[in-house]
Amino acid sequence: MNITIIIGWVLAFGLTVFGIVSGGEISDFIDPASIFITVGGTLGGLIASFPMSTLAALPKLFKICLFPPKYNPQKYIDEIVEYARVARSQGILTLEDSANKAKDPFMKKSLLLLVDANDAEKIREMLEEAIDFTSDRHAGNIAFFEKGVALGPAFGMLGTLVGLINMLAAMEESSDGLGSAMATALVTTFYGSLLANVIFGPLASALQNADQQEILCMQIICQGSMAIAAGSNPALIREKLEFMLADKDLKGKGGNAEAAE
Repeated sequence: MNITIIIGWVLAFGLTVFGIVSGGEISDFIDPASIFITVGGTLGGLIASFPMSTLAALPKLFKICLFPPKYNPQKYIDEIVEYARVARSQGILTLEDSANKAKDPFMKKSLLLLVDANDAEKIREMLEEAIDFTSDRHAGNIAFFEKGVALGPAFGMLGTLVGLINMLAAMEESSDGLGSAMATALVTTFYGSLLANVIFGPLASALQNADQQEILCMQIICQGSMAIAAGSNPALIREKLEFMLADKDLKGKGGNAEAAE
């Protein structure tokens, strides 16, 4: 589970509520009309902005945010170095068995391309295109939540304007209750800011983190496959690939690798 997002939500909502009750009443921040305008408007804008395929993928995206797949770049490097040893000692064609046992679909595809004796530059082009397509697909999913970051405050301000218009129209009859009316108008801005910074922002960041980890592992596979095709020394391959990692990701500091998506 993504513990950081849970901790962040608990702190954000908990301390916000604490701040409200320590200086006022929680009931002052509950206004159905403001909720309808801000939440309803934001959801409506999101639905109108994205295709049905993106909307249908939302349950999966929420799952990735809360239970992100674990990628261990070091484990990918270890596997590639082992494949390089097999290829140098027994020939590239023997990698077909390894490909069939590979759990990561991108790793399997890369090994099979090597086994098929395709041109090295053609293999590189195909793998890099696959990485680009994956990154573009992830960017489209992340854009949904980034759009929510923009729409939340926008509809919050819209609700505030609606409240102010209603308040000014009511002033002709009586000036009583203007303070409470103004407070109600401003609540929608509060809702919009909360949606953007506590809900949609962290979800977008969680997807970006998952994307970065997956793309890094795919790039490791791509570079490793090219090194195997060139017949590079396994020790040299390991050294080259480990340059792609931060110190914290080096051997003994990662989690368990899982297949992409």
